Amino acid sequence: MKRLSLSMLLAMALVAAGCTPSGSQSGVATSDAPAVTASAAQQTVPPQVSRKAVANGLYELVYSARQDAVFVSSSGGRGEGADAPRILRLNPETLQVQAEIALANGGFGVVLDDEANRLYVGNTNDASITVIDTRANRVLTVMQLAQKISDTGPDGKVQERYPHNFREMVLDKANNRLYAPGLWFKDSALYVVDTQNLTLETVIPGFGFLATGIALDASRDALYVSNLQGQLYTVNTRTLEIQEKAEVQADQLLNLTLDGRLNRVLATDQGMTQIDGMRGKLGELDYQNRGEGNRVVAIDPADGSVLHSISTGKGPVALLLDESRDRVYVTNRESGTVTVYDSNSYTPLQTVELPTHPNSLALNSQTGAVYVTIKNGPDDSKGNNESVARLQL
Repeated sequence: MKRLSLSMLLAMALVAAGCTPSGSQSGVATSDAPAVTASAAQQTVPPQVSRKAVANGLYELVYSARQDAVFVSSSGGRGEGADAPRILRLNPETLQVQAEIALANGGFGVVLDDEANRLYVGNTNDASITVIDTRANRVLTVMQLAQKISDTGPDGKVQERYPHNFREMVLDKANNRLYAPGLWFKDSALYVVDTQNLTLETVIPGFGFLATGIALDASRDALYVSNLQGQLYTVNTRTLEIQEKAEVQADQLLNLTLDGRLNRVLATDQGMTQIDGMRGKLGELDYQNRGEGNRVVAIDPADGSVLHSISTGKGPVALLLDESRDRVYVTNRESGTVTVYDSNSYTPLQTVELPTHPNSLALNSQTGAVYVTIKNGPDDSKGNNESVARLQL
């Protein structure tokens, strides 16, 4: 059997996590509402759905109340003549592109500091973060957080690479920090950025196999980081020390969100067979699978115990909590759906069809509108743009 290089393994991991450039783009550019089904447990009014194809390589997005705009990252295309990476500013009602902000490097994760008119963009494959002025629609700076290193892969070949790749990020306004897990196979790390000086404050090692999820509980000075070997870390944001490492009865804790009212961490447990296979290929993890995935787990952060297991569609990626409306939204990448749950009882309320691959979520907390990026699959027409959808319950 052919041995896979470290870079090939990482590419597979990032595809499973929904954060690599697409191989093809969808041709869907429509405002027609997709099919919506309501659960038998609780019938609800179907949401209003609009959808528009806007660019290649769409990933995370945010809604800015101050600018009344949606900002979405586009990593661009691949190959000669492909679209360049950029941030798109969209009209939140029509999803029309209002402005484009060119990026030097492809972006995936985005975090908004609306008060400061700043958007932070994680340049996944370049170990850097781009800082954007959302009022002026321009790049302020690019922070290079690491330099390339020489590494010997499983195939015995030496390659030049950055020590980690970035995915999710979270802003800590009280401590003037931005936290970004740097994921890698052997030893993921947490990068801590000083947002006042726009410099790297420190890098904290020791976060295991592919650290992907992050959530902040500012009221408890606690930062939670998850990985794809079923571990949840608690970092004290005052001391920047790892306080706890919990073994969770779940395997692929991909994305996190905090339910502060109930003091729970919600995590998507993705259930991708590619990830399970990677652990075996590396041959360094003594790991036994703990479940079958395709669910959301509600975790007690004090000890990592699973309080609830919530079935989802296949390949859940992102989750979003709308506390004021008691709703949880989950994108199911492989099923091509967004599922909606009651955040108190975890009762499924609706399933919204958004093929091909729903990826990331953002909320307008005032109106309850939810924005979704939708990626293309191998069966979609090559060269066409990916989409953003707007759901209004």
